[in-house]
Amino acid sequence: MSPPDTPCQLIIEPVRTCLITTFPGHLGSDDDYLEIPSISRHRAGTYECTAVNDIDTDVQTVDITVNYVPAVSEGRDVGVTLGQRGVLECEADAVPEPEFEWYKEDRRIYAGIDGMEISNTGSLSKLTFFNVSDADYGNYTCVATNKLGSSNTSFLMYVVIEPTSSTLLQGPRAVQDGSGGAAGLHLHTCLLGLVFLPFLLRF
Repeated sequence: MSPPDTPCQLIIEPVRTCLITTFPGHLGSDDDYLEIPSISRHRAGTYECTAVNDIDTDVQTVDITVNYVPAVSEGRDVGVTLGQRGVLECEADAVPEPEFEWYKEDRRIYAGIDGMEISNTGSLSKLTFFNVSDADYGNYTCVATNKLGSSNTSFLMYVVIEPTSSTLLQGPRAVQDGSGGAAGLHLHTCLLGLVFLPFLLRF
């Protein structure tokens, strides 16, 4: 693909000086055209062409759009409690904007099936589970596609177990054997015997 040219087409004649710059001005040319030898997404933006002669100055701007294949952010694993709401988020940088597809293992997921919802807004896609079941845990893949290509990332949704009232009452010093209550009573009895024994021996 040949490098793009940005023409400077102004109505000032004769032109003594023609300057082409970008905002914020990291690339420029003092000729009547600007050649970009290696186009990339970072060259996109607004270019300003300024023509000057002894009579007047004229300025025109042109917007350059660079199309590129989607670049997907790395997926983040998510822990969800059974029966709760879970969300997987997939973000992709691309021009033109990407289309998204979601997969569990090798099976494509469609919105509204099995209590799941897919919502796409620009460069962001969300897969929402309103009531997570055992079957929902596992590996997921998000694929972002535009006319130039595709990219994907993976997620793991894993189970998170909520603590119950019984586990909250048990601390690291809790007695773990079945005779904990009897052992505690026996200990108190022994202590009382040791306290009163010297008093009894005096008589």
